[in-house]
Amino acid sequence: MDNKENGKTQRQTKSRKPARPGRGGRESAKLRIIPLGGVSEIGKNMTVLEYGDDIIVVDCGLSFPDEDMLGIDLVIPDITYLEERRDKIRAILLTHGHEDHIGAMPYVLRSINPPTYGTKLTLGILKNKLREFKLPWEPNLVCVSAGDTVKLGVFTVEFIRVNHSIADACCLAITTPRGIVIHSGDFKLDTSPYDDEMMDLTRLGELGRKGVLLLMCDSTNAERPGYTPSERKVGKSLEYIFTVNSDKRIIIATFSSNVHRVKQIIDISARRGRRVAVTGRSMLNIVGAAVELGYMNIPPGVLVDINEIKRYPPEQLTLITTGSQGEPMSALYRMAYSDHNQVTLGSGDLVVLSSSAIPGNEKLIGRVINELCRNGVRVLHDDSIFEVHVSGHACQEELKLLQALVKPKYFMPVHGEYRHLYANRELALSLGMDSANIFIPEIGRVLEIGSRGAALTETVQAGKVLVDGNSVGDIGNIVLRDRRHLAQDGLVVVVASVDLDERLLLSGPDIVSRGFVYVRESDELMEQLREVAINSLFVGIKTRGKIDHVSLKNRVREDISKFLYSKTKRRPMVLPVIMYI
Repeated sequence: MDNKENGKTQRQTKSRKPARPGRGGRESAKLRIIPLGGVSEIGKNMTVLEYGDDIIVVDCGLSFPDEDMLGIDLVIPDITYLEERRDKIRAILLTHGHEDHIGAMPYVLRSINPPTYGTKLTLGILKNKLREFKLPWEPNLVCVSAGDTVKLGVFTVEFIRVNHSIADACCLAITTPRGIVIHSGDFKLDTSPYDDEMMDLTRLGELGRKGVLLLMCDSTNAERPGYTPSERKVGKSLEYIFTVNSDKRIIIATFSSNVHRVKQIIDISARRGRRVAVTGRSMLNIVGAAVELGYMNIPPGVLVDINEIKRYPPEQLTLITTGSQGEPMSALYRMAYSDHNQVTLGSGDLVVLSSSAIPGNEKLIGRVINELCRNGVRVLHDDSIFEVHVSGHACQEELKLLQALVKPKYFMPVHGEYRHLYANRELALSLGMDSANIFIPEIGRVLEIGSRGAALTETVQAGKVLVDGNSVGDIGNIVLRDRRHLAQDGLVVVVASVDLDERLLLSGPDIVSRGFVYVRESDELMEQLREVAINSLFVGIKTRGKIDHVSLKNRVREDISKFLYSKTKRRPMVLPVIMYI
């Protein structure tokens, strides 16, 4: 990267020393670290670092909805705190290109537009995402490489190579007026990575010797002992699977962002004379970006269009697809339910799920596997005897190694549910760190580090923003409550017309039921329900004084709800529609 784009040359960046604390002005301020997501949850990673009038943001990810978030597509962080301080934001820094780290960018860039720094593949994936959104301004995307340093207000940020399940991942060494803060991003220690680019432990050790103020460390696999296996282990398993299934068409579902995994599949297929077709929107986008940016060198003739696969014998084909999490309407899901336009699966096919189940997706994956088996398809997945997936996150020994190298004064576990954060805290304690210097974060809770120490202090506005189609933030707890109510008990609508002057019931009430009972088989209940509604309306409109529209609707709603509960022990949503003439 040419650092002149940021107004500073590389030489100027390196020569400037961080200000010494305690000299008054900005140097006497406290460093504030504010997680806006990614703690006590999986995904939605976003962390704010603030010092005086300067703010930088690390990652900007999304998460997927819980089962009780009916109709919700995505969940993104609440960035009210950043919107109120948009003039102070110097940059958004992206550690890598996974959805839980960049997925919220199209929504965040609608309201703030600071420079966004990321490596080549990370920005390549992001650019593809941004093409689908209309933004009020042109995003300022600045490409960096591992080893680059950028100056952002009082902060100096160095990008350091790490291994992960996507290429071009980095951790960040952030020099602040209070000291060096290291944000690990997502990482693992792979001593034989597929791209031969090992995590830069040397640089991390140098920073440790210099003195690190705070380590914010990935906690996803903090409960797992030992080391995370190398990605090359998956390659050996896939080689064996291709060898013993040379007479089958092989369909492999994996995370679209795992460029190294996809590259291994293509390389193995090419060596065995197979053609490769890619299906699934996100898979096509990321493979296209990886090829365009030089992260995949595919031999000519190996990659074929999914529409042309009928030209080749099945045993000469490999299909790489999305849907490893059983997502409805994903390519593999449509194949399993015979709804894919180009692919019909049968006994001559082998499906490999080269992924692990994201917590909460087990049932979805199980349904797809069951449906594939009904069609006579053999399925290999992460629970089988073949090692078809390895994690991209560090296990306990790797986490301890990073902490031992960095030797931080303070420690904050990030990226994981509370049990993961707690397990990472226990690892730090096992290495001799003082418990008073370990802080388990909460979303919106500020960690302040000053000359007299560190402490968790105030809580700023933070939380979840729900995305439903084109609506962002319009869906709140009340709407979700109504959706759950409708899903569990159904809806009863009462429609009537009344004459306000003559206090007469002109028409109705008509009863409409959806998701409560089947009307044609419940004539007696519907008639009784109509009588209750008539009585309730008569009492309401014959009451002395001016008719209160709200009170009349509430009376009808309450009377019908009580009646239905007495008869069915169920509480459907009751919606009175009363027209006044």
